[in-house]
Order: sequence, then C-alpha cells, then structure tokens
Amino acid sequence: MTAFRNFENRDPVPSLPQAAVRPKWSVMIPVYNSARFLASTLQSVLAQAPDPAHMQIEVVDDCSSDDPQKVVNEIGGRRVGFFRQPQNLGHIGNFHTCLSRAQGELVHLLHGDDAVRPEFYELLGRGFDADPRVGAAFCRTVFMDAHGQQLSIEPAMQSISGRLENAVVRLALEQRIMTPSIAVRRAVYEELGGFDRRLKCSEDWEMWIRIASRFPVWYEPQALALYRMHPQSNTGRHIRNAADMAYTRMAIDIFKSYLPSELADDVAASARRTYSQSALETGRRLLGSGDWAGCLAQMSEAFQLDPSLKTIGRMLRLVAKQGGEIVRPN
Repeated sequence: MTAFRNFENRDPVPSLPQAAVRPKWSVMIPVYNSARFLASTLQSVLAQAPDPAHMQIEVVDDCSSDDPQKVVNEIGGRRVGFFRQPQNLGHIGNFHTCLSRAQGELVHLLHGDDAVRPEFYELLGRGFDADPRVGAAFCRTVFMDAHGQQLSIEPAMQSISGRLENAVVRLALEQRIMTPSIAVRRAVYEELGGFDRRLKCSEDWEMWIRIASRFPVWYEPQALALYRMHPQSNTGRHIRNAADMAYTRMAIDIFKSYLPSELADDVAASARRTYSQSALETGRRLLGSGDWAGCLAQMSEAFQLDPSLKTIGRMLRLVAKQGGEIVRPN
C-alpha cells in the first residue's frame, strides 16, 4: 500500500453521488471559541458570495463555550448554515466534519478567526476552470494580529497566475500555504483522505505536500487571504512548550516519503534546518519576554531538528547575548 492510500492515520472523506446537483463552492468555517472574530470572517465571505446554489457556507462549531451561533444568526441569517458537534473533537476531527459535510466541488476551509479579501473565490476559481487537472489553488497570505492590523505579507513564489512548477519540492522546503489561502477539489480529499490525526500542528503542511505530490497546484500571486496570529490560535497555544516545532518535525518525517526519492533527503534536511532557525528565533523572543522555560523548549527542538555544530553555536550565542539570564529563573 502506498503512503497516499494508507488511511491508518487519516479518515476517509466520503464520496458524493455523481448525479447530485452540487454547488461549485463549499466554504466550511471550523470554529472553537473564536466567536469574537467570526463576524468579520462571515462578512468577508458574504461580500463576494454567489447564491446558495453556487456556494454553500457553513459554520462547524467544535463545542465552543462562547456563542458562535448567535453571530451566525446576526450576520448570516438563513444564508449561512450552522452545525454544532455533540462533543469536542479537536480541530482535526472538526476539519473532517467540515470535509464530510461539504457538498461543493471546491472546498475552502476558512478558520473562524481568518478572512478573505475581495475576488478570492473569483480568482482561485479561474485556476480550477483553466485546468481541470489542478487539484488545489492558493494565493499569498496577509498576516495580521488579533486586532486585524497587518503584520506582513507572504513573499510571492512567482509573479503570474498559473501552475506552480516543481510545487511538491518548493512547498516542502518551507510552509508557504496558510489554510485560509487554499481551496481544494473535494474529489482530491476523497482520493487522499482527511488530515493526519497524529499532527496537532503542521497537519495542514503535510496535507498540502500530499496533494502537491499527486496533483498540479495553481498559484495566484495576489494576497487575498487574511491569517490572524494570536495566542489563542492553535499554533499560538503550542509555542511555549515547543509542541509547534515537534509537530513540524513529525510532519517533515511523514511527507518525506511523498517526495521524489532522489531529492527527499536533501529537501527534508533543508526544511529541518529552516525550522531549527525558526525555533531559535522563537526562543529569542520568548527569552526577551522573560519566558526562559519556553526558550529552553524551543532550543531543544531546534537541536532535534538540526543537531549540528552550527545549531549549537547559534544556541550559545543566543544565551550569551542575554547575559546568562536563561540559567537564572525568577
């Protein structure tokens, strides 16, 4: 059994009847305790949404303690569907419910704290229309803080819209696709299965590499997706104990088998070096805020990602720059 058809760690996505009349788009919005951001998420979709026959919009709540249904009722009315899990499943389980409930040909998973800019669906839809073999289409991402202020924009991978050449290798070197920036054919999820249950972070990166290893990927250079960074996000919750980097390391180990065999070792090693440096940069920021335990956790992951003399040297310089504060907890 190939890695692509091994469903031991991922759930199958059920097929839909061939003869069923289906919308082109399913915008599936998983939420968990993010009701305060949900209004802007819904407004960004509704501002460019065609009629229900062409776009399904549904919020899937993973048993939040806030009240996302109230926001859906106020902003979406009867245009936006709402489904509440009977019990909390975690974000991978909630993602799977989103995929299973999606009725459209193209599925857009949009976190309930993220948003899209005008023309997102029009321009990504053109990629699928232009090439029926394309399995996924994505655009650049704008990173914003909890207040919606822009922090940075993802650098462009190419200057024009079109197929991303050598996509599987380029995307494996570094995580370049934030979940709100990509849409995927439902048939692709049906063939490859859902998100890997072993990963609590970087499950999206593993999925995009799995897709890129099997299908052409379309790239739109305009920045049309808005990704919110805040301490309560899934990634934000895993930074202090460096679980974000542990799962990144696991994702690299998993998707290495999807890469061309002659390049797999070099690409995986390059990705591990990139995220070793990223862990040290996160450690530096944590130490700067007085979080020495978080810094140590990130340094440990940095070494596990890239156990080299260069990494050791960077770790020593980080400690020395802080004047030894790391070994003197409050």
